[in-house]
Amino acid sequence: MQRRLIECVPNISEGRDRAKIDAIAAVVETVEGVRLLDVDPGKATNRTVITFVGEPEPVCEAAFRLIKKAQELIDMRGHKGEHPRFGATDVCPLVPISGMSMEETAAYAKKLGERVGQELGIPVYLYEAAASEEKRRNLANNRSGEYEGLPKKLKDPAWKPDHGPAAFNDSVARSGAIAIGARNFLVAYNVNLNTTSTRRANAIAFDIREAGRVMREGDPLTGKPVLDSQGEPLKIPGKLKAVKGIGWYIEEYGIAQLSLNLTDITVTPVHVAFDEACKSAAERGIRVTGSELVGLVPKQALLDAADFYLARQERSLGIPEREKIKIAVKSLGLDDLAPFDPEKKVIEYMLEEAGSERLVRMDLKRFSEEAASESPAPGGGSVAAYVGALGAALGTMVANLSAHKRGWDDRWEEYSAWAVKGEKLRNELLYLVDEDTRAFDRIMAAMGLPKGSDEEKAARKAAIDEATKGAINTPLRTMEVCVDSMGLMRAMAEKGLPASVSDAGVGALCARAGALGGYLNVRINCAGLGDAGYKAEVLTRAEDLKAKADALEAEVMAITLGKV
Repeated sequence: MQRRLIECVPNISEGRDRAKIDAIAAVVETVEGVRLLDVDPGKATNRTVITFVGEPEPVCEAAFRLIKKAQELIDMRGHKGEHPRFGATDVCPLVPISGMSMEETAAYAKKLGERVGQELGIPVYLYEAAASEEKRRNLANNRSGEYEGLPKKLKDPAWKPDHGPAAFNDSVARSGAIAIGARNFLVAYNVNLNTTSTRRANAIAFDIREAGRVMREGDPLTGKPVLDSQGEPLKIPGKLKAVKGIGWYIEEYGIAQLSLNLTDITVTPVHVAFDEACKSAAERGIRVTGSELVGLVPKQALLDAADFYLARQERSLGIPEREKIKIAVKSLGLDDLAPFDPEKKVIEYMLEEAGSERLVRMDLKRFSEEAASESPAPGGGSVAAYVGALGAALGTMVANLSAHKRGWDDRWEEYSAWAVKGEKLRNELLYLVDEDTRAFDRIMAAMGLPKGSDEEKAARKAAIDEATKGAINTPLRTMEVCVDSMGLMRAMAEKGLPASVSDAGVGALCARAGALGGYLNVRINCAGLGDAGYKAEVLTRAEDLKAKADALEAEVMAITLGKV
């Protein structure tokens, strides 16, 4: 069953006093089961984006504690900053990550909002999926007038808070208001310009954001608005859907930026927003020098950007993930203002469990030492998967080399597709390297269960059988992936770069070795299993895969030896 996880991304109105920022962020980790992922302060905006993740109930508790601490430490009466804001904790969105629907996440946001209003006395506006009415879905509507406009706003019946006081009392004067909601993953993204002009930055932001700009007579920024028959300003829509944006000047960097919120990166990905910003800036005589991500980003957003730029260059997309991340960082200029560390900015990397890839993160020498040690794991199963991964890597290498061979430019997509397949297979085999050891550990844990009473003995035997099936399925999957990868090696031996045909051959030998290694592990693990029907089915499948591996290796070797 998929684990239920939500992300919380509160923005607090303090970006300069590190002691206050750290004190507010620290309360998150006082809640068991919540992981603090990122604290990203901005001096010019005087605002910090804090990101944490966990199961819904602990995350909501951590959010409440953070809002309470921010109320204690931040006095909005003296706050100044470039970013729109109306409260000490200005906005607190909940974002479904896994095992959660948007409706379920919105229900948690509503509960959190009610608690903040009742227990902390802060005016709460629910927005996006948690909004109580359509006009409140948009964060900008809730925050219009900002902190300075709160005394008037709280008197307006149309803008009575969903929870908390509808009066600008002494407590509210200090804390301001808060927007709490549920939304899709939002990427806060700034694009750097080689100008100091906020006016020109705004013009570019208006070009690309979905809301566009008000139609004006004469000067497009300062001219008189053109009104429709109802007296409402006419709008010129922007180029990109699901994008909000303004322009501002960042004294810290001495440049103007576009401050963009990409509210649905499946509609407008990061690289599309960047490219459109480049086009609009160039039309106005301005150059984009790079960009920056505020908070965390899903890994797929960077991989999609890498694929976009690789395809433009007619280069293979089947390269390792680490190389793709580098290409995305350079293409988007994410290291323009400061070094970009994917381990601290990509949400999946931040969520990786410590030790989940213990073996594959070792260097070659350390891995061989670990295999040679007195411990029974890692053993043949892990080594078989690793040898298979090396085979898939060689096949992928031949595909990548073929994709940009001089004179084969019209075939780059064909070879790229093979390389993408090879990368997928290589990554699965690397996963199986550690999974084989985890499967062994599960057997040992089951064997350590108590065996005193008949009931305990039965439970222990059932647990051992279940863990043993896992230890059988892992090398069986190694066999399947290795055999699948041999199709890649055969294709590359037949029609890949002629100078690399021997590499395809070596890859096939590695893949067969991985498959046979998996075969041996399936057989030995089946010996300890009591389920005769399951055992017979698995062994039949293993024999079939072994025969296919032998046949494919013979085919690839015949092709290879005919060319070398």
